[in-house]
Amino acid sequence: MLNTADIQKRDGQFTYLEGDTYVFMDTETYEETRLKKDEWAQYLKEGTTVELLFYNGKVISVDVPQFMDLKVVETSPNVKGNTASGGSKPATLETGAVVSVPLFIEVGEVIKIDTRTGAYLSRA
Repeated sequence: MLNTADIQKRDGQFTYLEGDTYVFMDTETYEETRLKKDEWAQYLKEGTTVELLFYNGKVISVDVPQFMDLKVVETSPNVKGNTASGGSKPATLETGAVVSVPLFIEVGEVIKIDTRTGAYLSRA
């Protein structure tokens, strides 16, 4: 006889960061779930809804949306003549993640990121 696994998928909205602990609110029951920072957190900003996978009441997976629109907060200045195919530079996003962006991207711009690869896709 086999026992079935108690696996549940629930949506959780990231509400705030408390030290290294991310606090999510269940969008149906309003219960809080607290998780330690991990790789999935690098593109997460407040208000983002993620899919939490539970096994026997414990979170085993956090699925962040595949694409996120994030603001560039730090990068080297734009130089006249930079084009879309002219190379790339590092940019720090509002979540603290660092991604490679085209040379024409400036501080304050919102860009679309693929959260699976960390690749720049386009301006948002």
